[in-house]
Amino acid sequence: MAKIIVLGSGLVGSVMAKDLSNQHDVTVVDISKNNLEKLPKKINKICEDLSIESKLKNLIKEFDIVVGALPGFMGYKVMERVIKCGKNIVDISFYPEDPFQLDKLAKENKVVAVMDCGVAPGMGNIIFSHHDRSMQISEYECLVGGLPKIRVWPYEYQAVFSPIDVIEEYIRPARYVQNSSVITKEALSDTELINFDSIGTLESWNSDGLRTLIKTMSHVPNMIEKTLRYPGCVEYIKVLRESGFFSYDEVEINGIKVRPIDLTSKLLFPKWEMKEGDEDYTVMRIKIKGLENDKNVCYTYELLDSFTENTISMARTTGFTCTAVVNLVLDNKYKNLGVSPPEFLGMHFKEVNEYLKERKVIYKSKKEVL
Repeated sequence: MAKIIVLGSGLVGSVMAKDLSNQHDVTVVDISKNNLEKLPKKINKICEDLSIESKLKNLIKEFDIVVGALPGFMGYKVMERVIKCGKNIVDISFYPEDPFQLDKLAKENKVVAVMDCGVAPGMGNIIFSHHDRSMQISEYECLVGGLPKIRVWPYEYQAVFSPIDVIEEYIRPARYVQNSSVITKEALSDTELINFDSIGTLESWNSDGLRTLIKTMSHVPNMIEKTLRYPGCVEYIKVLRESGFFSYDEVEINGIKVRPIDLTSKLLFPKWEMKEGDEDYTVMRIKIKGLENDKNVCYTYELLDSFTENTISMARTTGFTCTAVVNLVLDNKYKNLGVSPPEFLGMHFKEVNEYLKERKVIYKSKKEVL
């Protein structure tokens, strides 16, 4: 039984803590007493502000591994501080900074630091690199999204993550790879209607989800990730963005300076927040095309996960991927020093996939010869 500290007790962090507590001694730290009070009694709880570096160092010193589940604006700094303390970390935070800037520091401190370890990025990367080991891939496409079961106008969307993290996805330039060239377009561009037999027609659009894959899988000439939402959602988001509601530049109103994005987050969060009894889906389709044993093939993976056992789907699919990797690190099955994006764990695909199956997160796959 290992001693694990989970930083953050939001919808995903709490699910990871519960899962890990079945085998380990788990402590959770969060600034919100309300979040902590929702956790089972067997989980140790600490109410603390993790943005204070000295407090973080003292909090984690007695633990075997750190699990990061903080908003993106905190993720990079916290990972850096954890690495400086010489502690292994597996993290799900979606931050804009380049994680490889911490690689040298992690190696110097003999730390295993796995980042972006959720569903996508996360499990999608693991699937990708699993096939990269045995075939010459020419094309990788990942379509992924979290959707509420009940569609409520106008956004027909609910957020498991920090609202600012969601808004960042709508304003951060989207990169994809076409014919070995990196193409950059604005987020929400190239909308397409995509049919899924299990859920119907959804809308996809460019988002910056490839992240580390652009560097680590540079030998693959075509790669793209697109976000999925119910049709029509993207137009409402574009109106807000183009009207300046997502701007970080301060504006003055009646002598008071405010950032539009802060006001927008405050207004949208109650509309996007998952409330007691709300249920959701996680939808993902991955296509991997290339040459395998001298034949052109296409592997397709499909995930349709839903609210199960009183647990939000996006928290299950994100959190259980992370906890699977936490156990690999604790068992010394994955011990690569330095910063590891999830695609570095392709050799452990079967173990992670089996871990997810045990928790009823099922990726259906098929192979076609083209």
